[in-house]
Amino acid sequence: MAITIILAGPRGRMGSEAVKMVENESDFKLVACIDRKYDGKQLKDIEGLPDLSVPVFQDIEKCFQQVNADIFIDLTVPEVGYYHTKTAIENNIRPVVGTTGFTDEQIVELSQLAETKKTGCIIAPNFAIGAVLMMKFSEMAAKYLPDVEIIEKHHDRKLDAPSGTAKKTAELIMKTRETRKQGHPDEKETIHGSRGAEMDGMRIHSVRLPGLVAHQEVIFGSSGQTLSIKHDSLNRESFMEGIKVSIYKVMDMKELAYGLENIL
Repeated sequence: MAITIILAGPRGRMGSEAVKMVENESDFKLVACIDRKYDGKQLKDIEGLPDLSVPVFQDIEKCFQQVNADIFIDLTVPEVGYYHTKTAIENNIRPVVGTTGFTDEQIVELSQLAETKKTGCIIAPNFAIGAVLMMKFSEMAAKYLPDVEIIEKHHDRKLDAPSGTAKKTAELIMKTRETRKQGHPDEKETIHGSRGAEMDGMRIHSVRLPGLVAHQEVIFGSSGQTLSIKHDSLNRESFMEGIKVSIYKVMDMKELAYGLENIL
């Protein structure tokens, strides 16, 4: 029996790629979409999307009342992504969320709600399998090379900085690295922000340019040596395998997992 899916953000770069992935997967069935402009239309009425007779809703609560689904995929923006995810869990629909920019407090609240409702939820800053490996390798390296800086590069339409991937990488590194200040103790920025953001003594630098998709390099330094761990997503198809894996996994979960590494 097919896994039924509601998807929010079908017109976005990630969302439109996810629509194609769901359409091409025999185990999945797209039953509705959430979109802020095309309420009451069909997916086939939206230019550039597949010729599918799938209803489009603007109001997520109305959608959940009228359409039964196993999975809710959110690929929107932080302002609505949190509300979408919370509403899905409250309706016992399992969210798979690629939207980034949630606060730590929101993650905690959603985790508690998922546990109370016994409803699986996966929130992943990055669905690319290679990016998850990059983060885990960085966690391992930090135990031995604690001086580290992160450079993340994304397209110029991305709303949050630093990226969820960069923050998640830093959080994983913090598990094996003791807090420490880096650079010269008398270091001074002659232009504010030139050394990037600081997280537990690490520096995170964000680049936003047209032509980029999603890229990150984690650079470790020690006496006489450096180590660079780098990942590049060259197109948004790179994220689809992780979303697909998450859909299968979340069907058997009763709690929230933050980060794809927790289910691989």
